Amino acid sequence: QVQLVESGGGLVQAGGSLRLSCAASGRTFSSYYMGWFRQAPGKEREFVARIRWSGGSTDYAASLKGRFTISRDTAKNTVYLQMNSLKPEDTAVYYCAADTTPGGGGYNYWGQGTQVTVSS
Repeated sequence: QVQLVESGGGLVQAGGSLRLSCAASGRTFSSYYMGWFRQAPGKEREFVARIRWSGGSTDYAASLKGRFTISRDTAKNTVYLQMNSLKPEDTAVYYCAADTTPGGGGYNYWGQGTQVTVSS
């Protein structure tokens, strides 16, 4: 019911910035949260940030708050992840996800991911 396509990844120097986009289609209005996750080589997928579609309240992984900002454009059905002051440790595949569970709590739709590589 929800299709997600990430874009905006690439290679960036340490200290640089990238903005990832997640274009949503389908029953996007059924989504309670839209989130960003990432998975680095050899590591488990980890939570990055989420935004409530209605109202736009946000939550971040504690270690990333201050460098990363999640936002949305409701008119474009798009979620963004602005990443600043990037570090090599941020290198990962970044995934967009939709949580359609009433009240939140379960990400049941996922994009294919976009690679972010931060060079030192």
